[in-house]
Amino acid sequence: MPKTTAAKLAQAIAKNDISPVYLLTGEDLFRKQEIILQITAAVHPDDFNIYSSSADKADLGEALALANTAPVFSDRRLVILTGIEKLRKEPKEALIHYLENPLDTTVLVLTHDDSKKFKTEKSLAAAAAANGQTANFDELKQEELAQWVKNRLKEQGLNGTFEAVETLCEAVGGDLNALAQEIEKLSLYTADRADKNISKEDVLAGIGFSKEENPFALSNAVQYMNRDRALALTDKLLESGEDPVSVLGKITYPVLKMARIKRMVNAGMAPAEITRAAGLMFWESSLINNARRFPSEETFIRTLDRIIETDKAFKTSTASDPKTAIKGVLLTLFPHK
Repeated sequence: MPKTTAAKLAQAIAKNDISPVYLLTGEDLFRKQEIILQITAAVHPDDFNIYSSSADKADLGEALALANTAPVFSDRRLVILTGIEKLRKEPKEALIHYLENPLDTTVLVLTHDDSKKFKTEKSLAAAAAANGQTANFDELKQEELAQWVKNRLKEQGLNGTFEAVETLCEAVGGDLNALAQEIEKLSLYTADRADKNISKEDVLAGIGFSKEENPFALSNAVQYMNRDRALALTDKLLESGEDPVSVLGKITYPVLKMARIKRMVNAGMAPAEITRAAGLMFWESSLINNARRFPSEETFIRTLDRIIETDKAFKTSTASDPKTAIKGVLLTLFPHK
């Protein structure tokens, strides 16, 4: 079967057009996970007919044996193996051998999370394409991200204006999980409203600036390099009475995460390896692609030194103006717009 798109794949699954093999490539882990959930809902396996594991932790012999076994009191069996780029040569050859003649009562779902390495996986790609569906899930670019947001809004019965979609993308960044959560909040926000057209003002009201409404907003602004929003959120949080040490903590965590990612990217590590080593959730994978925009390692070191100094000043009550001190940290991290 020819390679399909993520959208067409979702449409086919929604019509219960289920293939015996799915190979999901690319580094957008959030959308791949959504497709896996959709496949799982369509197949609806019970506990006797499902196997799911990351490939590097799986007993591949057991997984393939199950894939080659008829389901128990069910029409189909579901086997999910994620991160198959981690498989060594012999297990990968065994997997390819299965793909050449898959059992039609089994649905085997594979994810390959390293785009660079996949370019050399010609036998694997050919075997999967011959007897199943393959689709690529690259990180969404600016226009694609906006379209994704518009589609997600429509799924919730909402219609976003151009300004609303642009504001949502700018405020949250490329974190699809965070965007999905904000869209869910917009759905709740407009639940009792006849007008389902979402404006820029609705987005700003839904996202909110206060710690109660969106505790991760400042951290998201930092890690998605939105300096102006980070500065504005700092003002809002401190003016609402948030403890300066707590506000500083919302900046420190993403700075440490970004510094780790930057170092791993510079060391030439693959995205899937970085995701595991940095302890990222699947929806945070876009940070790896954004690492080229991160400040230099020297800037991270200066920022962390500034954080230590500021934290000490807060705890010893020697900081004259908490707002100025925290903004100094942000301006050290982002010296230029």
